[in-house]
Amino acid sequence: MSIEESFSEHCSVAAQAARELPAVLGQIVTAAHACVRGGNTVLACGNGGSAADAQHLVAELVGRYRDERRALSAVALTADTAILTAVGNDYGFERVFARQVEALARPGDLLFAISTSGNSPNVVLAARVARERGCKVTALTGARGGALAAHADFLVQAPSTVVARIQEMHTLCIHIIVESLDLRLRQQADS
Repeated sequence: MSIEESFSEHCSVAAQAARELPAVLGQIVTAAHACVRGGNTVLACGNGGSAADAQHLVAELVGRYRDERRALSAVALTADTAILTAVGNDYGFERVFARQVEALARPGDLLFAISTSGNSPNVVLAARVARERGCKVTALTGARGGALAAHADFLVQAPSTVVARIQEMHTLCIHIIVESLDLRLRQQADS
């Protein structure tokens, strides 16, 4: 694929996402606002590039996106290598995120479960455990949704089956969610 074809494919997927995803992104912003307003925590997990996306989301919430605001409670379940390796060794890699959800999650929290295929066993299990614990689950997947779709309250299906394009849409969606959440928090503070 040429450089120009990559840009063209990206633009086509982004245009389709712009038509298909705004409603669900608005629902996620509402859920995230309720979560942080209620003193709860956003949790996030994924593998590989999706692990980086989970950490990116959490960095935007704990730090800031654009404007100064209070730090928001958020934890990347991908970031603690001691936990990941201990749980992976003792319980199996499929439980590395679910075990942390068992330890940290409480009703009212919001889990972002990120998997381009929607079929990562450790992400699917984390989503299942989160819902059992009374958390809402936002799943970010590719066009097929995978097994993760069945465990999601909110499903963001990037309209592609190409991993790179899916990841690009996930990053865009993360930015849109955080920017919109910040706007709601500013409006709340002004009222």
